Amino acid sequence: MRSISLVVPTLNEEQNILRTLECIFEYASNPRELELIVVDGGSTDSTVALLEQWQMNHPEQAITLLMGPAGRARQMNLGASHARADIVYFLHADTQPPKNYDKLIACNLDATQQAGCFRMAFDTNHWWLKLAAWGTRFNWRFCRGGDQSLFVQKDLFNQLGGYDQRHIICEDLNLIDRLYRATHFIVLPHQVISSARKYRTLGIWYLQWHFWVIQLNYRKGHTPEQLWAYYQRNIGTVGENQ
Repeated sequence: MRSISLVVPTLNEEQNILRTLECIFEYASNPRELELIVVDGGSTDSTVALLEQWQMNHPEQAITLLMGPAGRARQMNLGASHARADIVYFLHADTQPPKNYDKLIACNLDATQQAGCFRMAFDTNHWWLKLAAWGTRFNWRFCRGGDQSLFVQKDLFNQLGGYDQRHIICEDLNLIDRLYRATHFIVLPHQVISSARKYRTLGIWYLQWHFWVIQLNYRKGHTPEQLWAYYQRNIGTVGENQ
């Protein structure tokens, strides 16, 4: 089976990171061959301490822990630059991959299908979020997002210049748009489980409305600075990985 480097960006993820690590290794079909790279963007909580404790307590489940500037695009590019495998898999710190994700990814990428993602489900039974997650089964660009995770052949990732670091938000949409143009993008019929914590905190309808506006403004060509300013005014909180 082809090798995979899994990159997880973190920033103040003490509530989620240990469960994510457990799932990463438990759900891998070949965990000993997995390269896991965690890139912290300057956490002020116990995230880094928990990661270091994991390293000491699980020497058989190795983690490469990197420190870098905050921002998912910067963190994921840093992680990818250290990846040794020919496939890079990007997973958010509050998201759990499906079982046998490494085998599923390795068996479905080839010379014509060089990038893709999984479907997504939220960790809630709210009818609207279940409907929104149901829409991730469709292989349309406007159904995509970073919460669905992303896997890509490293050569193609490097060829495209990786994530655009000007984007503090919408970095995932920007890269996915370029991947759709560069290769046959695939959506595998298995689900990652993503946290609905931000919806629970800010309110489902409030947050959904602003996410729609941000995606529309991105499609209309608003600059990364304009998108980030809107996010900060309406959604953003300090010390949180966006």
